[in-house]
Amino acid sequence: MTRAAALPLLASLAATALSGCFVYTDDPKPAPNLAPAIIYADAGCYPDDYYHDFVWYFDADVEDYDGSNDVYEVFVDVYDDWSGEWIDGFDLLPEEGVTWYSAWVGSSTYLDCAYSGYVVDFTAVDIFGATDVVSVYPATW
Repeated sequence: MTRAAALPLLASLAATALSGCFVYTDDPKPAPNLAPAIIYADAGCYPDDYYHDFVWYFDADVEDYDGSNDVYEVFVDVYDDWSGEWIDGFDLLPEEGVTWYSAWVGSSTYLDCAYSGYVVDFTAVDIFGATDVVSVYPATW
């Protein structure tokens, strides 16, 4: 191809590139919300000399690929594993990073540290209502 024959081809390619068009839509699709994920959960009780009582603790690490600020709340519900009856519930507070934690003096709860028949359901909720639930058996005395 000669230089003279290539000029019209180059001119048409340049005109095509410069006259690009944009398509706008009235219905933009938002990015999908990803549910939070409980990646670690632990619960149990231990004797405490200061309170002369047992202390119940609930600990969870929750990740969310939409960002850690997307996690709205984390709470636990404690059930009797034999009867399925709900016994007590507790809110967890955000600690550092992805960790949520709560501790309660045993006499302020309906839980008995000597009873080994509980199951603890950890629930994480994001700002759009998506959830993740993990069940653990607590360490009892």
